[in-house]
Amino acid sequence: MTTSPVATEMPALSPGAEQHASVDIVIPVLNEERALPGCVRTLHAYLTESFPYPWRITIIDNGSVDATWELATELEATLPAVFARRLNIRGRGAALRTGWLESPADIVAYMDVDLSTGLDALTPLIAPLATGHSSIAIGTRLGYGARVHRGLKRELISRAYNLLLRRGMGASVTDAQCGFKAARAEVARPLVEKVSDDGFFFDTELLLLAEYNGVRVHEVPVDWVEDVDSRVNVRRTASADLRGVARVAYEIAVGKARVDLPLRPSLAPVHPDATLAPRQSRVESLSKILTFTVTGLLSTALFVAIYLVLRHVWVPALADLVALAVTSVANTEANRKWTFARTAEGRSAGSRIRQHYRAGILFFLYYASTTGAVSLLRFLFPGANKVAELAAILVVAITLTTFRYIALDRWAFARETR
Repeated sequence: MTTSPVATEMPALSPGAEQHASVDIVIPVLNEERALPGCVRTLHAYLTESFPYPWRITIIDNGSVDATWELATELEATLPAVFARRLNIRGRGAALRTGWLESPADIVAYMDVDLSTGLDALTPLIAPLATGHSSIAIGTRLGYGARVHRGLKRELISRAYNLLLRRGMGASVTDAQCGFKAARAEVARPLVEKVSDDGFFFDTELLLLAEYNGVRVHEVPVDWVEDVDSRVNVRRTASADLRGVARVAYEIAVGKARVDLPLRPSLAPVHPDATLAPRQSRVESLSKILTFTVTGLLSTALFVAIYLVLRHVWVPALADLVALAVTSVANTEANRKWTFARTAEGRSAGSRIRQHYRAGILFFLYYASTTGAVSLLRFLFPGANKVAELAAILVVAITLTTFRYIALDRWAFARETR
């Protein structure tokens, strides 16, 4: 079926199920004067002949210094339903944020200018969004049924990165960075406004936030051929992605990753009470563990410094008591503020005094255990030096770390229930 493309200004669609959702396909470009004309003309021809939904193509040039912008405006003038937009900042994330937030379409999508992904996957990508079955759809080069041709280096890096997201962040998607994605506009807008990254990590951050907040993500296996002329700096991009993963993990841990999302799309009838509720998955638990670990390492370094100074003038039991008391108060306050922080709707119940009181009980357990370990060491090895004492204390403290984490999470900072 051939559908005429919509005008640049898309009219609002009525909520009737018989209506088709409109689609805006954003193509971010930076110094792509060679690839841009052929890409847009190929995509335009495919959409005109084979795409069953109203559509437009949006070219976003974000900082090109070659003839890319001139070519983009020429394409806008000569091809129906092609729109060109210029930004003065660089970054794929910045381009997509601008294009998706400004789009009048019901569904916003994007693809890379090199058309590495086969266009036959475009309709399967949009269909679950148009029917309301899913809110985000992505192409996957690593899922069952995908056919991919690319070099061994990029294949290994891609698989390692996505394995990290699945095992470390609890993500369910198989390919976070394939340049072939779409989303329902009413769900995409609040998520995009929450995303901080303006570069290549934009995709991953969007998906992590979406899954954490309960958004259904649909995957489509694609045919994908590597662009040998790609100018992506793999090492720099990988480094930025790892920093981004750590940042998102921290934001989840401290309760900053929640997004207010609308009801499920109106094109699909659902139960009146159905909402996109935040997913309580292992993502939050893993993020809390990461923050707890970092806090613990800093506290341990502080404890070692205080203990070694005090041990020159005091006996082991007194030096251990003071060092442990100082670091425990600091550690408890840091964990209360960051590791076990709650959102405004579910803040930790009870006063700060009650929380520190409960943590203090754990402190005395720690003190009794560590002092007992030093006493046992000096009984068995009377000539043990300060370093051996400190090693015994740290071994016992590390052994009790798992117990302390559970006790803080389930008891000291637990929500109060009636």
